[in-house]
This record gives sequence, C-alpha cells and structure tokens, in this order.
Amino acid sequence: MLDLTLASGLPIALGDDFRLVFSDPLPDIAPAVRKATDMLDVWLSPDKAEDREIYYMYRDVHLPEHEELIRGSGLRYDITVILPGKVGHEFIKTAGHYHPERPGSRTTYPEVYEVLFGVAHYLLQRADASSGDIVDAVLVEAEAGDKVVIPPRYGHITINPSSEPLVMSNWVAAGFASEYGMIKRHRGGAYFEIDETTGASRLVPNKRHEGVAPLRGLDPRDLPTLALMRGYPMYQAFVDSPDRFRWLAQPEQFEQELAFVIGR
Repeated sequence: MLDLTLASGLPIALGDDFRLVFSDPLPDIAPAVRKATDMLDVWLSPDKAEDREIYYMYRDVHLPEHEELIRGSGLRYDITVILPGKVGHEFIKTAGHYHPERPGSRTTYPEVYEVLFGVAHYLLQRADASSGDIVDAVLVEAEAGDKVVIPPRYGHITINPSSEPLVMSNWVAAGFASEYGMIKRHRGGAYFEIDETTGASRLVPNKRHEGVAPLRGLDPRDLPTLALMRGYPMYQAFVDSPDRFRWLAQPEQFEQELAFVIGR
C-alpha cells in the first residue's frame, strides 16, 4: 500500500492492485476503466493490444465538506492511475484528446495536472485549424510534485515511461465533453514513445499526419500566478484560494498567463 496523503492532500493510498483506496471522510469512488483494446485507433501497433486494463480514472474526487465550494467554482478534481507496461514497443498512454471552446469565447478550456507518484511524459500538440498539421509539439517530463498546465488549443496525451505506476491528479472545468476525434482520425498523437532494445526510450513521429513539428522539450516549473507550486498539493491550493483557479473556468481572461506556460 502506497500512502498518497501528503502528495495529494487527501486521505488516499494506492493498493497493490493499482486501485485507489479511500479513507474516511473521503467517499469511495468506482473508477472508469480503460483497456488497451479500447484504444485500437491510437496505438502504433494496434495488433499488439491485449484485452487488459491499462488505466483507471476516478472522477470528481473531493471531501464532502468541499462539495459546495467546488461546485460553485465550476471545476472538477480527478485522479488517474496509469499502469506500467507496453503495447508492442509503445509505452502505455492515455487515449488523448482536445478540449472545446468555452461558450461565448474563442478560447478552449485549459487543464492542469499534478504528478502524485511516478514519472509522466505529457505530450502536448497544437494543430493547424485548416490543414490539421501539427504546428507545435511539446514533451514535458514530470515527477512527483510537478504541475503541468495544458494551455488552450493544445491536445494532450499522458505516457507512463517507467516500470512503476503513474498516479496523477487534475483540475479541469466541469461539464464539457473532451474531443477525441482528431487524434483518432490520425490514429494517434503527433509522436509515439517506444522502448528501444537498449532500455532507452525514443519518440517517433506519427507519419499519418501530413506534417509534424519537431518535438521540443519543456521543463515543469512553479507558476505562482496560477497558484501552482511544488510542495503545495493543488487540491489544498484550491481549497485555500479557489478564486486563484478561475483561469480553468474562464480562460479568456487569462490569455497572457496561459501563453507563458507553453513558452510561446
């Protein structure tokens, strides 16, 4: 049993079966389960996918005393557990998606992740609206305590490149439906991360795209203007200062701050 209380700010642990264990007063939540065969559209080698569980999504996790606060902010806090392993030579990953525009604006919803345990590779990609070409591709390598913002207009995929489980949380605006179509149409994201025989990993471009920008790296960093700092679990950061997370629900008011996080 791996205690995640200090990392998350909530009374949770990771069991030996890779499922979360909730302690009072946190109510139990049943996860949505993703299998490798649910994602045949996005693997580099879909014929290698087996009918096995690869990640668990726990939606709307919160203490009962904070329900009114969270509902009033229009946000949702989730926790995802991604198992270690590969499909063929490709590391296990999420299906990947984009976010829609906030109604009444031309800005898509952002999201923020926090690694609670393990190592995460966040693949961010921005597509040209007319051609579908990937005009920017970014890889962020994050470890426990790091926060990673997905800015407006970027699709994203999370990869577990290690031999241990990856546990991560996220804050996102509640009530919208993620858009999976573009990544499915191109049968995967801009890049696939594969395991070399030497034990190292390599990212290879998805040739099903007409054009893919060179991959650039970006390091996680503290973003105090967005209330995101190492050593300060973002669940607790929200409870302490919910108004400082308005950028998730009203991103058009924070375009300058959100453009800064991607280095553009």
